[in-house]
Amino acid sequence: MRGLVRPGSERRLAPGCEAVSGNPLDAATYRARIAPADTFVQLVGVAHPSPAKAAEFRRIDLASARQAVAAAAGAGIRHFIYVSVAHPAPVMREYIAARTEGEEAIGAAGSNATILRPWYVLGPGRRWPVILLPAYWLLGALPQTREGARRLGLVTLPQMIETMVRAVERPASGVRVLEVPQIRLRAVAA
Repeated sequence: MRGLVRPGSERRLAPGCEAVSGNPLDAATYRARIAPADTFVQLVGVAHPSPAKAAEFRRIDLASARQAVAAAAGAGIRHFIYVSVAHPAPVMREYIAARTEGEEAIGAAGSNATILRPWYVLGPGRRWPVILLPAYWLLGALPQTREGARRLGLVTLPQMIETMVRAVERPASGVRVLEVPQIRLRAVAA
């Protein structure tokens, strides 16, 4: 297993992961070190997304996705995993637009891909949305808001990791999209 890191960030990789030093915005800096591999997992994106970061979504999220798709296709990667975002969530219009264009680049490349669409991932230090759980329960109980509450629900970091592991172990044929309910289900079914 290899992980792309910026020069100087090699120590941030998980133990056992080989560092590939490069710039995620320039596939030429890492393309030659991808193969041999079966799966490429694209995780690059702006930290702590908010509506105020619209320009960064295009400059970082979309640019890195396009570069990764091109690099993976050039290296003969058979399966591409992309962490996108739940659609639609009006407050995050530019974030969704950039991630959707990343999904379109995957489709245009003809890649077999698994696209994960969480809304918000509860991880270390990011637990403040837990206070929203009663509201999610209420919105999920009302017929007119039930679907939105399911689609824009919260997922946990273990659920995301389990879903990614399963995607690596069972590559898609064509493009497979997993929304919040499927991400939660995959973790429960583990």
